Amino acid sequence: MPEPAAASYRLAALAVALSDSGARVRVVTTRAPRGFADDRFALQGVQIDRAPVLRDRTGYVRGYLQYMSFDLPALLRILLATRPDFIVVEPPPTTGCIVRVAARIKRTRYAYFAADIWSDAVLATTAPRAVARMVRALERWAVEGADIVLSTSDESTERLKELFPSVRVVTVGNGIDTGVFVPEGEVRSDGDGPYFLYAGTASEVHGAAVFIKAFQQVLAHRPEARLVFIGHGADYDELRAAAEKLPDGAVRFYERLSPEELGPWIRGAVATLASVHPDHYHRAFPTKMYASVACGTPVIYSGIGPGRQFATQNRLGWGVDYDSSRVAEAMRAALERTVDAQERTRIAEWARRHVSLDAVGRRAVDAVAARIADGTARSARALRKQAAGEEPGSRAAQR
Repeated sequence: MPEPAAASYRLAALAVALSDSGARVRVVTTRAPRGFADDRFALQGVQIDRAPVLRDRTGYVRGYLQYMSFDLPALLRILLATRPDFIVVEPPPTTGCIVRVAARIKRTRYAYFAADIWSDAVLATTAPRAVARMVRALERWAVEGADIVLSTSDESTERLKELFPSVRVVTVGNGIDTGVFVPEGEVRSDGDGPYFLYAGTASEVHGAAVFIKAFQQVLAHRPEARLVFIGHGADYDELRAAAEKLPDGAVRFYERLSPEELGPWIRGAVATLASVHPDHYHRAFPTKMYASVACGTPVIYSGIGPGRQFATQNRLGWGVDYDSSRVAEAMRAALERTVDAQERTRIAEWARRHVSLDAVGRRAVDAVAARIADGTARSARALRKQAAGEEPGSRAAQR
């Protein structure tokens, strides 16, 4: 935290869960983005070490130079610190590689938290095949050096085992902070009319332009409606250009917000929007959907992947093809449907039971603790053998 990304919530939950379990936790991370005060995001019982990082023009840590600006200082920071019992590392694969180097030098082990399979995601883009092969090689080296790999879904676990059959993979799931995203509290409005909300990253993987095309059709029947984008990403310039073709003020853009600031916007929306372009990474899951249902707000999902099933199951929203006409139909249905307090409570209760990050953090802690305990037991057995004169090469060992 406070990086505006799903991994921030998940890793914060893991750090707190580790601390609550009795571990001493040190987080090596970035200095907060501009506009966010570091001290607002302290975690109880967790030491957070921040350092400057190179960001792109949207304020995001994305790109080889940006990754390097974090990875190389992080390697030094780990090497100069007290030897940890265990390290947990989040992608990109370059960071996984530097942690493998650091773990080898410090004679410790690490877990790789594979929320996404980066090499598959790169293959789904227009990146040169040479780049895709390089990312696959880096990811393989990072994953195969890990003592354990933590996965966020059963589908990702199956793919990881297919790509890297020698690794130990544990599914811990994914979710959202249901203590921050709640159905109760302030409700933000954007003028007098109802609005749809797209909150978070918009990149080529998401294809969020489909919502502006669909909204153009909606305006013909509901001119008072609004479409709101909050966040950043590679496609935001394209989205702004497309919005200029619609009536002035129909589509509005706001800078990214902290989770606490975003919650009122979600609660005030008719529905939130999420998508995955069918030509891109089909395993991607927009975790903005978790935040929406935790606030009791239904979701309109467009495209392929597990998000579509999520949106339709247990009456959490609408899941439609990646087609502007289909999306427009869902938007009109959302405008005609009244989501009362009872319905919002039902959706939020479902979220608390199924997508709370507290449970994800505990499962990750259990997986890491089991590996630490197993390694401790192996070390104890080795020490006992040495004490008995059975170290490798001894006569006892040869017998």
